[in-house]
Amino acid sequence: MKTSSVKAKGRVLQKWVVDLLIESLSLDPMDVESRPMSSVGEDIIIGSESRRKFPLSIECKNQEKINVWKSMQQASTNTPKNCEPCLIIKRNHSKPLVVVDAEYFVSLFR
Repeated sequence: MKTSSVKAKGRVLQKWVVDLLIESLSLDPMDVESRPMSSVGEDIIIGSESRRKFPLSIECKNQEKINVWKSMQQASTNTPKNCEPCLIIKRNHSKPLVVVDAEYFVSLFR
């Protein structure tokens, strides 16, 4: 697969995540955006207002084969203070999945 196709596939997932956050959590569209491909840092840029509602740092991977642990390490490395790393993965013909730390996941239900 060409590099441009791989990046386009990643952009589609990032755009989908941005739209989902804006629509589902009523976030300000000016406060949430997809970072350009190959940029260093979080894949989804979330402003301070939206971060109060959604304290996760998102790394998106739209690939057929993925090393979850390596990708989660990348998410952790890019996570700012007071946020939790979150990996959103997708492959062709499958729904996106979210990977978060198990202890953080359980804390959501306290």
